[in-house]
Amino acid sequence: MTVQDIPALNATLNGFATMLITAGFICIKTGRKTAHRAFMLTAGFVSAVFLVGYVTHKALIHGVHTPFGGVGAIRIIYYVMLVSHILLAMSIAYLVPKTFSLALMGDFARHKAWARVVFPIWYYVSVTGVLVYFFLYIWWPVSRS
Repeated sequence: MTVQDIPALNATLNGFATMLITAGFICIKTGRKTAHRAFMLTAGFVSAVFLVGYVTHKALIHGVHTPFGGVGAIRIIYYVMLVSHILLAMSIAYLVPKTFSLALMGDFARHKAWARVVFPIWYYVSVTGVLVYFFLYIWWPVSRS
């Protein structure tokens, strides 16, 4: 594995987290609390592994920004998505563990209240993380010739 492989691995982890979050959501909505807990804890673990990969990649490339190759309206769309993704990603670094801790302590009323706010934020960050990868590396890469 090279440093160039890490973004694809991170996008895969984000995509997997999205699937786990979705499954957890479906489980809680259908009353399957044990399955919900398993899916959400696994999603939290996968997201934590992603975070380690992301920070490692940034350290290895010395924080160098990956340029976006799109032009016109798609450039505006990309940067709006990127800025919202970054700001919300910073918030979930606190919000997700806090929501987990409420459930693990058995404070399900507060957990549910927090989860109603945190779930859509975490979901958005997870999905847009995959989209950022596709925007940068698949759909509009900057040629490195």
